[in-house]
Amino acid sequence: MKIDFHFHVKLSKKTDFSLEHFNEMLDEAREQGLQAITLTEHFNTRRFDEVYGTLDRVLPGNNHYYDRDGFKIFTGMEVDVAEGGHILVSGPKDALLEIRALLDNHTTAESFIGLEQLFLLCEPRGMLVIGGHPFRESNHLYHVDRELLRRFDAFDLNGKDLHEIGIQENVAKVLTLGAELGVPVVAGSDAHQMFQVGCVHNELSGPCESVADLKVAIQSGAYKRVISPSLHLQVRAAGAVKRLLKKKVEVEDV
Repeated sequence: MKIDFHFHVKLSKKTDFSLEHFNEMLDEAREQGLQAITLTEHFNTRRFDEVYGTLDRVLPGNNHYYDRDGFKIFTGMEVDVAEGGHILVSGPKDALLEIRALLDNHTTAESFIGLEQLFLLCEPRGMLVIGGHPFRESNHLYHVDRELLRRFDAFDLNGKDLHEIGIQENVAKVLTLGAELGVPVVAGSDAHQMFQVGCVHNELSGPCESVADLKVAIQSGAYKRVISPSLHLQVRAAGAVKRLLKKKVEVEDV
């Protein structure tokens, strides 16, 4: 099963959820050969509840994933923590939304939850917890206490960082951190715009029906990471188009 573990379906935090944009992103994911994603929209995005509320109405689901004509959309979110990092949290939708409700008072920089407290919410609920882009200058994790870092199920080899930091340098940094701590590394595109979709993905040895299955596959090493030869072009193109579209939205909102 080919899956992306870091995938957005909104252009930015400030835009509303759009089914048109969602369908463009998922159509491109299928075109790129993907068969599944974990949907990791920002937990403090504008009207977060509309994302899953809308998908509940338009797609069949089973509390683990939505089924879009055989394409699996596992439920998740990206959470900011007080230490400055971004954490990818995925799991059964009811548990995910329960955690999101508990984060209602932690959605601004002055109130972000601490990483240890987030683990205490996620671990008893069996969530998959991935440390997002651990070496990104603006939101890094490598400085966090090593005992906390060892609690991650995986680290994120991030498509945007592979472009901005450099493929060889970023791969070396993230894989070295993972090896030192005994934490696996999985790939995530961090796509907000269709051109970035497929710049990286993971190939699992078999199908998965739940996030618990994904955790087993990751822990057993039954997967490989794939970096597209056109990654740099994809990320540059996505960034340029995203900036243009955001300006268009801002003009329309005036």
